[in-house]
Amino acid sequence: MTIALWCLLAAILAPYILSVIARSQVSRRQYVDDPRAYSEGLDGWQRRAHLAHLNAFEAVPAIVAGVLVAQFVQAPQAYVDGLAIAFIAFRVLHAVFYVTDKPMLRSHAWRLGMLCVIGLFVVAGVYGSV
Repeated sequence: MTIALWCLLAAILAPYILSVIARSQVSRRQYVDDPRAYSEGLDGWQRRAHLAHLNAFEAVPAIVAGVLVAQFVQAPQAYVDGLAIAFIAFRVLHAVFYVTDKPMLRSHAWRLGMLCVIGLFVVAGVYGSV
């Protein structure tokens, strides 16, 4: 399995990790009884962790598509792996900046992550062959 495919697993797991972080201050019972009501009542860093969790779900389809297209057309694996690793790094920074309430840095991390996805399609288009 390629590094890029391992990065897909990391991207898929990220929302669940952020969800655990968002509800880390309560008992499992409090959360399980009514998770939506619990999430709506969050504030501070826990609310931001929950919002990062939602945003992480939104990022999954883009990176999955980018990696799979690039690998399908047999783009150079080093480029695909590098862009996938960079995407994950920027998503980690995005989550950190979200939770720590740094909106400008969070936005930059989001943009850079999306540039990695675009880069995957560009690499696929330029170097790929089917």
